[in-house]
Amino acid sequence: MGSSTKFDEKWEAVLKKSGAFAAFSEMLSLWSAHSEKPVVLLIDEIDALVGDTLISVLRQLREGYNDRPDHFPSSVLLCGVRDIRDYRIHSEREKSIITGGSAFNVKAKSLRLGDFNFEEVLGLTFQHETETGQKFTKEAVNALWDNTCGQPWLVNALCYEVTFEMREFRERTKEIPFDAILQARENLIQRRETHLDQLADKLKEERVRRVIEPILSGETSESSFNMPDIEYLVDLGLIRRDVNGNLDISNPIYREVIPRELIAAWQSGMYQKPSWYITETGRLDMHKLMQKFQEFFRENSEHWVERFQYKEAGPHLLLQAFLQRIINGGGRIDREYGLGKKRVDIMVQWSEAQKEVIELKILRKSLEKTIDEGKRQLASYMERCGVNSGHLVIFDRSVDKEWDEKIFYREVMESTRKFFIWGM
Repeated sequence: MGSSTKFDEKWEAVLKKSGAFAAFSEMLSLWSAHSEKPVVLLIDEIDALVGDTLISVLRQLREGYNDRPDHFPSSVLLCGVRDIRDYRIHSEREKSIITGGSAFNVKAKSLRLGDFNFEEVLGLTFQHETETGQKFTKEAVNALWDNTCGQPWLVNALCYEVTFEMREFRERTKEIPFDAILQARENLIQRRETHLDQLADKLKEERVRRVIEPILSGETSESSFNMPDIEYLVDLGLIRRDVNGNLDISNPIYREVIPRELIAAWQSGMYQKPSWYITETGRLDMHKLMQKFQEFFRENSEHWVERFQYKEAGPHLLLQAFLQRIINGGGRIDREYGLGKKRVDIMVQWSEAQKEVIELKILRKSLEKTIDEGKRQLASYMERCGVNSGHLVIFDRSVDKEWDEKIFYREVMESTRKFFIWGM
């Protein structure tokens, strides 16, 4: 269509003539008519548009469909985080909800960009080494894969963070070690990079909550889910099926981001200082921390849990908020949770020499059966983490019990393992 100046002039004229809700289609028609070759239009982050603007774009694309290829793009690719069928768009002009399928009903195919496999992740690190001479250690590559499960944005973001943003590794003669990947992961999470921030925003949607909440607490089977909800979360990339066909959070970084995002506001409102729980030798006094949380839970849980959107997972999230408030001072928390596990496992890594493991359970059967089951599960987790002691937390959500019945503490020694059992 000539120079950019002429294009700008043409655009202004078309906008004035056709108006905001038709100018886009008119410009595409002019472009296609002046092009010697068929036009292919790619629109990235289409779902960054909202409301009547998004509806207008979709409808203008739909209206031009029959004018292809001489007077409209032959093909249009809409890139976003959701399938167009999942759009629920609020129209201020029409005072109604418009679905993506009704505004744009000429979709040929939906494609989802798949995750990298391990060989592809390894290949990316080799490309970096070939171009710069800087190597990723074998342990670093494994950590890159383990933390991202090949999610393309996460793989590239972690690699960029460690090779460009982390000052010590800008020197290309330095190898990228295992610890650098973990630090890069933490940096991304704490900065709430755009991709992770968008992910967190999706957690506010009710159809997302209906699936994520049971996974967070590990209490429900898939049979209770709504299949369209599952398909929606798979399309978003929030969940996937594991090797056994079970639903799970897509990767460890998402698994970390989800509870952190849900507890962020409450965590900042807790008046707790890490220094209160650190001994003179620099160790984390886990017993004191758990005792303090038990007191906090008794005094505040009813008020705090009601403020959670994810109320069923409220007790688990409240403990994680309390822990995160303290551990941010110098440690790391790893979480394991999943559909139907009927527990949440937490490992606190305070230093190379100190690991603390915690298992969270909701009281669903008799107390003694719950304790026995919890000890077996916790013993397995302790073995995997290489520790000989662990904390079992049992939340009793019965409304007809007094707190004096719910609150208790026991120490149980079995063989070489020691269990600290906290009732709340």
